[in-house]
Amino acid sequence: MKVLGLCCSPRKNGNTEILVTEALAGAQEAGAETELVSVAGKELMPCDACDACLKTFKCHIKDDMQSILDKLLQADGIIIGSPTWNQSVTNQAASLLTRISRVLPSKLLANKVGAPIAVASRTGTWDVIVRLYLFFLSQHMFCADYVSGLARNRGRVRNDERSMRESKELGKQVVALVNQRLKWPEGYERSFYGQLAERYGYKLNPFD
Repeated sequence: MKVLGLCCSPRKNGNTEILVTEALAGAQEAGAETELVSVAGKELMPCDACDACLKTFKCHIKDDMQSILDKLLQADGIIIGSPTWNQSVTNQAASLLTRISRVLPSKLLANKVGAPIAVASRTGTWDVIVRLYLFFLSQHMFCADYVSGLARNRGRVRNDERSMRESKELGKQVVALVNQRLKWPEGYERSFYGQLAERYGYKLNPFD
């Protein structure tokens, strides 16, 4: 079993990375192989709406997304962490989630387990949690609980004992859920949007 921790903060060794690392420590204690991937220093361009991926399921943009995508496909459990920027995820997270959602047939991440982690100096973590949950659900993944940490200066989240403890338990919970071998019924591992478009001949682009 492999659990991937994806830290979507542009800062290395920041508060979000600390909590994601703590969650991976919990997953490792529960018996999983773990890996941390940070977007810091990586080139992640936003989607340019060329729509070629709707037919090819490949993105023409040449950056670091493909290497991250490969790791997501190999993982059984995926923990994604993001600091709160303007009441939402970081620009890096937004670009990554959007492009993954467009380039992947939804069933490729289906039945994996997802868990979100958010960090804010004061408010806004819930908006990040909801954004990450919506990504997991759109991919027909199964959702674990979430962690929200409060900290501003780098490293200060270690003083938030609750979020540190919850992060480690979250990692253990992800492993426990993966061990349940949960699966969507055959034929329902895709979003309704994709299923019904194929079944009833809807156009994938509603504005065509």
